[in-house]
Amino acid sequence: AIGASAMYGYQFMNMQHIAEQHGWTPFSVMENHYNLLYREDERELIPICKQMQVSLMPYSPLAAGHLARRTWRSDSLRGKTDRVAMGKYDRSEQEDMKIVERVYELSERYGVKMQQIALAWEWAKGVATPIVGATKTKYLDDAVGALAVSLTEEDIAYLEEPYIPHRVVGAILENPPQGVVLLDEKNE
Repeated sequence: AIGASAMYGYQFMNMQHIAEQHGWTPFSVMENHYNLLYREDERELIPICKQMQVSLMPYSPLAAGHLARRTWRSDSLRGKTDRVAMGKYDRSEQEDMKIVERVYELSERYGVKMQQIALAWEWAKGVATPIVGATKTKYLDDAVGALAVSLTEEDIAYLEEPYIPHRVVGAILENPPQGVVLLDEKNE
């Protein structure tokens, strides 16, 4: 199996076409950025992957922990120092907290953890294997427990309704010049 990561749909289509032209093994897995707080790949990349029967294996399914706690800020080392996560998520904190609150509400209704609701949403959307960045064994247990959570169509619509379009992050149109760092400044 060969995987690709974080790109625009047309870029992925071009790569698949080149593989086909040369008789190479086509890509069968897409490692993309996809979660309840970042759904931009639904516009073109995910439909192309589904059309080509390419499995989705998104990174950051819990949006750097934002979908696992009711507050935006974290006192963890990562919460204080992860500039990549800050660049991806802090810009839309106010709007995205509406989604975080809905994840919390459904977790209370179902008697499960917030991260289990977020992961159950991923599976309901056709994700094969979300990449869970577990730092503790219990987080893996929580992820496995999410397999027992079945969201209704109404639950999914409720979680998705407050979403607003976001700036594309992860995919790049072209490689940046030497020395350019693709991070936003930390929002204070």
